[in-house]
Amino acid sequence: MKKFEITPAGFRYDGQPIQIISGAMHYFRIVPEYWEDRLLKLKACGMNAVETYVAWNAHEPRPGEFRFDGILDLVRFIQIAARLDLLVIVRPSPYICAEWDFGGLPAWLLADPGMKVRCMHAPYLAAVDRYYDRLLPMLAPLQCTQGGPIIAMQVENEYGSYGADHEYLRFLERAMQSRGIDVPLFTSDGPSDGMLQGGALPGVFKTVNFGSGSVEAFRKLREYQPAGPRMCMEFWNGWFDHWGEPHHTRDAADAAQNLEEILAAGASVNAYMFHGGSNFGFSSGANFDGAYQPTVTSYDYDAPLDEAGDPTPKYYAFRDTIARYRDLPETAIPAKSVKKRFGVLKVKEQALLFEQLPNLAKPIQRTTPETMEALGQNAGFILYRTRVTGPRTAEPLTIQNVHDRAIVFLDGAIQGTIDRNDKTQDAIKLDIPIGGATLEILVENMGRINYGPHLMDRKGITEGVRLYGQFLHHWEIFCLPMDNLESLQFGPVSATDQPAFHRATFEIDTPADTFVALDGWTKGVCFVNGFNLGRYWDMDPRRNLYLPGPLLRSGVNEIVLFELHGCAGAAEIALVDTAEFPRIVFVAPHAPERSAALEFIA
Repeated sequence: MKKFEITPAGFRYDGQPIQIISGAMHYFRIVPEYWEDRLLKLKACGMNAVETYVAWNAHEPRPGEFRFDGILDLVRFIQIAARLDLLVIVRPSPYICAEWDFGGLPAWLLADPGMKVRCMHAPYLAAVDRYYDRLLPMLAPLQCTQGGPIIAMQVENEYGSYGADHEYLRFLERAMQSRGIDVPLFTSDGPSDGMLQGGALPGVFKTVNFGSGSVEAFRKLREYQPAGPRMCMEFWNGWFDHWGEPHHTRDAADAAQNLEEILAAGASVNAYMFHGGSNFGFSSGANFDGAYQPTVTSYDYDAPLDEAGDPTPKYYAFRDTIARYRDLPETAIPAKSVKKRFGVLKVKEQALLFEQLPNLAKPIQRTTPETMEALGQNAGFILYRTRVTGPRTAEPLTIQNVHDRAIVFLDGAIQGTIDRNDKTQDAIKLDIPIGGATLEILVENMGRINYGPHLMDRKGITEGVRLYGQFLHHWEIFCLPMDNLESLQFGPVSATDQPAFHRATFEIDTPADTFVALDGWTKGVCFVNGFNLGRYWDMDPRRNLYLPGPLLRSGVNEIVLFELHGCAGAAEIALVDTAEFPRIVFVAPHAPERSAALEFIA
């Protein structure tokens, strides 16, 4: 058993002074077969610790139903780190942000119309208690005080960017300590007065987050924590991407120079991210800064290890920098994974969504449209259907507060798309024949807001649907979480602009990493052997989907695309050996500027 101490002179571990040089990677963004490889590369870079968030919504997808297996086996991830002699920093706060759906909070919280999060609201706190009752007893034996690698845990994440309920922060502190957490606790906030006043707690170690301007950031931290070690809990060495933006990068030499400033000052650091990984499935979140900004599937982050886990120039620049402050381990840098081109696949089978509805969902009858959360659905799509009377000519259909993107159909024919951001297209004019027509609205949840004051981001049609001012009633609703496609019945391929599932199969001898290139396809979701690889869209950042080799198998493999609009060219899927995306330069502003911008908080 060892002790990690925070003293006026600095950090001490097992009685010896230590400078923490950590890297962030999230087990839930990396297939478990690659955890050891990524951790070995972190160690070979010279780092002595790894930091990870814990995603509550992944571990408790439904109230009282917990998962800690497969990609969610947090204990195994920590044990691998321990075996490699890495220290571990765990951030199990209920909210994590992390560009993750709802900042890691479970979507089912939003089924309660009166729910308030991240404050002393009794129903929220009861949910946190249940979660901590399950999670923290798993982490307690892994603390350094019990012979494990965990040296510190976070109370709440960048809370000063959201609120100032110190009673709530004290509740979390007590909740952790009462369940056996006895390593030092900490908070992390932007380096500004308001953020540190709102997010910090007396007696709890304070850290700050920034991408540059370490002198100013640590000076501000000293005003609130006059003595003891200084630590940047999130050193933003790259950045994440939203749909509609080019891929962000940050110059390796610039990032390394800012890392050197931190280390030369004797401070400790956690590189966010060291390895980002992927937002598999529907896990990516969104920002809101005057407009809704959904995050892409890739979480490459321009990190020292890229999305596929390969060292970048930034990796070697960081390694050279760290070598000036501690001896590098003898650990060899693991080789890059083999990337293979498996060729072009012909899509030979198809299943139209409207024909497959009976195989995917049972209709729910409601007088007015209801949100996903109200119907017990976390992610994916939701279809609303009703009958409208006719004749009517050029009557405007308005979806009141759609979250996030709706495709409107009349008797199966597409009428148009309404996006929550497009204020110029908030209504679609419909021509309804004598006798009426069937109106169907397919709404896509593109990720809940994960940062800032707009967290309560319920999905679907959140208010109502109006036709020429009249609210429409008596709906059939189909919840489409897309978590099981085994019941689909495929037939021959035909040209269509309707939402449809498109299937291709291919046979390989040896699985290997590859990338799914979807040139000509418009927008949808890619499934590989039943695993939801993530969303795609024919806009920037134009990046092929990373497909880790462990998701493939020797023999026959299957790819299914749920395409919303159809393919502009040949119905083909290419498996290539590169991500191939354009790059732009990301210039990290100084800490005061970052702290003022929503999108600059990780």
